[in-house]
Amino acid sequence: MKIVHAASEFYPYMKTGGLADAVASLTGALADRGHEIAVFIPGYRNVLEHPDASEAVTVLRPKIEMGDVFMSGEVKTFSPRDGLKIYLICRDEFFDRLNAYGTGERDYEDNHHRFIFFCKGVVETMRLLRMNADVVHCHDWQTGLLPLLLRHAEQRYGDVLAMHTVFTIHNIAFQGVFPMRSFYRTNLPEELTGIDGVEFYGQMSMMKAGILFADRLATVSPQYAKEIQTPAFGCGLDGVLATRGEDLIGLLNGIDTAVWNPATDEMLPAKYTVDNLAGKETCRTELLRRHGFDAAFKGPVFGMVCRLTAQKGVDLVLANREFFKREDVRLVVLGAGDALLQESLRDLATSLPRKVALSTRNDECMSHLVEAGSDFFLMPSRFEPCGLNQMYSQIYGTIPLVTNVGGLVDTVKDISSDPAAGTGIIFEPNAESLLEGLQRAQALYAKPALRKAVQARGMKSAFGWTQAVGGYEALYD
Repeated sequence: MKIVHAASEFYPYMKTGGLADAVASLTGALADRGHEIAVFIPGYRNVLEHPDASEAVTVLRPKIEMGDVFMSGEVKTFSPRDGLKIYLICRDEFFDRLNAYGTGERDYEDNHHRFIFFCKGVVETMRLLRMNADVVHCHDWQTGLLPLLLRHAEQRYGDVLAMHTVFTIHNIAFQGVFPMRSFYRTNLPEELTGIDGVEFYGQMSMMKAGILFADRLATVSPQYAKEIQTPAFGCGLDGVLATRGEDLIGLLNGIDTAVWNPATDEMLPAKYTVDNLAGKETCRTELLRRHGFDAAFKGPVFGMVCRLTAQKGVDLVLANREFFKREDVRLVVLGAGDALLQESLRDLATSLPRKVALSTRNDECMSHLVEAGSDFFLMPSRFEPCGLNQMYSQIYGTIPLVTNVGGLVDTVKDISSDPAAGTGIIFEPNAESLLEGLQRAQALYAKPALRKAVQARGMKSAFGWTQAVGGYEALYD
């Protein structure tokens, strides 16, 4: 099949979270299966500076209609692997920036214009290059308008650009909601501004557009597909999703085992396997050393890699500061995000310099070391569409502590509920349950034989895209 993907992130060129990993891994797996894959991403500064993009060639200089003006753009392409082409939609005004969505303190004020331009650039490139895709697969709100713009262009030009469209919801909490006055930039019919169109509480929702106008909908785990159709997790769009329930499927993401594999991971100071864990002990020692802790520490080490937000349960960790003060444990946190949560974590680390460490830099190598060097991995998320770190953790022999939501439920088995097959510790998303989970982890750490058995089960888990890609192929079929 000829399959076009459009996303705002793609590893290793631009990454702010799991979206980049998921899209890169899925498209790579599809290419490995013999499909012809094209991936559209914005031409961010980081992408254009990546060594892979040094061979990029300009294939188009389109004029994109944006309301009552035409804006010039440039489309560059390169092929990082057989069967996969990357197309960059470039316009310096919109994408020559250090970050994808904002400054770190706030979102860019022109994000609506930036991603309308991106979606229109995808459509125009597909039309002018006559790609004739079997499926166009759109990811998250940044591409939510693409199915609608694609069909509008087909009507306008009397052409078929794609047989079918798929829209994947990676995180329904981020919906691309903007003032309705920005709708004019789409050049779509005015009747689409109503409740049966993009209107969402008087504003325009790009996520809602994707939900309503794609042929099929997907999300990134079976449990999350159920959750987002309820008021508790639907973030106001549960009613809209209810109208598309028959077209919605939950497909669990996989992980890229070429990148995440402790037996081959070049980012680690030592490699290891389930049959020889000596390298994991070396990683643990190095993790402690790099964060100023005693490298010979013998107690449990907890790791956490995430955006520092309430969604990720960072405040629940902070609510358990007395546990980290009282107990002989270590906590390493890698991430940045909400200014207040970040500052509170820094205060905790400052007050407990021998127990808690925080790093806010964007460091892919350190994220691998935290996964490999920790004994337990914390994911106290209030909601988690799929989650990848709990899968990375198990493969790396690091026992996950997770809440009973979304993809965490689909990928971790609780050792108390299922002693014979358990791979982690599951708890409710609140501070009291997290404390119980931390105490259960301590008790497990004190039983080395049982802990090693849980580790081994996790490391033998099959989370690769070889298993996951079949569900997407069936959806496309």
